[in-house]
Amino acid sequence: MTMVRRLTIAAALIALSGCGKVGPLVPPNGQSLPVRPMMATHTPDAAELLAYTTQARPERVDELMRRSQPRKADRFDLPPPDAGLAPASPTASTEPAAVTAGPDNVQEPR
Repeated sequence: MTMVRRLTIAAALIALSGCGKVGPLVPPNGQSLPVRPMMATHTPDAAELLAYTTQARPERVDELMRRSQPRKADRFDLPPPDAGLAPASPTASTEPAAVTAGPDNVQEPR
């Protein structure tokens, strides 16, 4: 690429980056912000209306474990009601499987 073309692209990128500047949000002319919520003490402004609640965007815990630690006892970690025994296996039948191929259901090789 020539130097002139690089400068032209750089100037275009700088000019385009200035288009993203946004001012404070205000309602359109002739309209107002939403009414005050029933139990609220004040009418929230635009920034408060756009802020995420803790339930909508919970904070992350980025604390790394430095060493393994035993788990705390969990009172909900209970064994199954039948003392953890596996269910009995179904009895194997000695009858052959039913034939599903016939004039209405022809199996063709693939």
